[in-house]
Amino acid sequence: MMLFINDLIRIYSQIEQGKAWLAKYRGCLPSFACVLGFTQTALIPGISAAGSTPEDRKYTACADAEFLYYGAKHQPQYPLPPLTAGASPVLISRAVVEGLNIPLYLFNAGLPQLPAVPAIDLGGASARCLSTSKAMDLATVKHLLEQGLIWGDRLAAEVPHSYIILSECVVGGTTTALAILTALGIDAVGKVNSSHPICNHQQKWEIVQAGLEKIPRDAEPLEIVAAVGDPMQIVVAGMAIAASRRCGVMLAGGTQMLAVYALTTVISQTYNLFWQPTQVIVGTTRWVAEDPTGGTVDLAISLNKGTTNHGIIPSLLATQLNFTNSRYPQLQAYEKGFVKEGVGAGAASIAAHLYQNWQQDKLLTAIENQLQQISQN
Repeated sequence: MMLFINDLIRIYSQIEQGKAWLAKYRGCLPSFACVLGFTQTALIPGISAAGSTPEDRKYTACADAEFLYYGAKHQPQYPLPPLTAGASPVLISRAVVEGLNIPLYLFNAGLPQLPAVPAIDLGGASARCLSTSKAMDLATVKHLLEQGLIWGDRLAAEVPHSYIILSECVVGGTTTALAILTALGIDAVGKVNSSHPICNHQQKWEIVQAGLEKIPRDAEPLEIVAAVGDPMQIVVAGMAIAASRRCGVMLAGGTQMLAVYALTTVISQTYNLFWQPTQVIVGTTRWVAEDPTGGTVDLAISLNKGTTNHGIIPSLLATQLNFTNSRYPQLQAYEKGFVKEGVGAGAASIAAHLYQNWQQDKLLTAIENQLQQISQN
C-alpha cells in the first residue's frame, strides 16, 4: 500500500507515521548536511556509474561537494566527473539549497583527498574494499560514531522546531549497504539499487559474500561496520540518533539510507543509546522507490526481520519529480534508469514541496537552470 500526499510526494511504508511527520514539518526550513566518504569498493570496474572510470570515481564526492557548496558559476578544483549517461544528482540538491537558501553543512568522514570546500573534518579515513573484511579500523569506527553523536546534537540545536536532512556522497555505497544489511540478518539480496539502469546485483553480491565470509556470527554492530562498511554510514547513524532526540530527521537517500536506518536501530539497542524512531523518515526519489531492477519498498518493510528481531520499519517517502519533459537529455536519462539518486536529491525535492510548495514546473526549471549555467561557463 502507498499513499499520494499530493502530486509531488508519495509515502510507500509506515503511512500514518509519514503523514504525521509531513504534517509536523510542513512550512519548516530544514538544515542540509552532506556526509562525504569513500570506499575502495568504488574502484572495482563496473561497480558504479557515478563516474565513468575508477579514477573518476576517486573524485566524485569532492566534485559533488564543491558544486553543492558553490554552484555552477564557480571554477571547480574538482569538476563534476563524466558519467556513462545522465547528470550528477547534485544539480537537484544545489537547485533547492540555493533556491530556498537552506543552511548547508559538509562533513568529511573519510576521503582520499581534502575537498576544496569548507568541510568539517571528522578525523575519519576512507575505507578499504569491503571484500577484505577489514574496511576500517574499529577505533576509527568508534571515533566516527562519537563524532556523529556530537554533531547530530549540534545540528539539532540549530533547528529545534524543524528538521535536518542527512545526505551522503559515497560512490559504491549501495554495495557497502548490501553488506551491512546482510550482516544484520536482513534479506537484501536483489533489493538494493545502483546508478546503473539495470542493477548489477550479481557483482555486488559476490563482493559482499567475500567480505562476509570472514565476519564472526556474533560480531557487534561496530565490528560489522569496521569489517564491511564505509565511514559515512556510522557518522549518519550517530547523527540520526542524537538529532532525533531534539528535532526531525530525513535520511536522504534510498537503499544506502535504509542500511543506515537499520544500523541506527541496532546500534541504539546494542549500546543503549536513546533515540526517537518516529522522528526519523527516509526520503528519496521515485526513480529509486519504483526501480524495477531493485526492491526498495520491500527492503524498507523487511527491516524488522533482522537477526536482532527488534527492527523498526521506517517511513519511506519519495519525490515524484519527473524529467520526461526536460529539454536536457542528461536529465531525461533519469527516466531511463540512470543515476536515480545521490547527494540528498530526493530529500531536497521533498523539502522544496514542504517548505514553499514548489511544484513540478518550478523544481524542473530550477534544476535546468543549473545545467544552463554549467554550459555557459
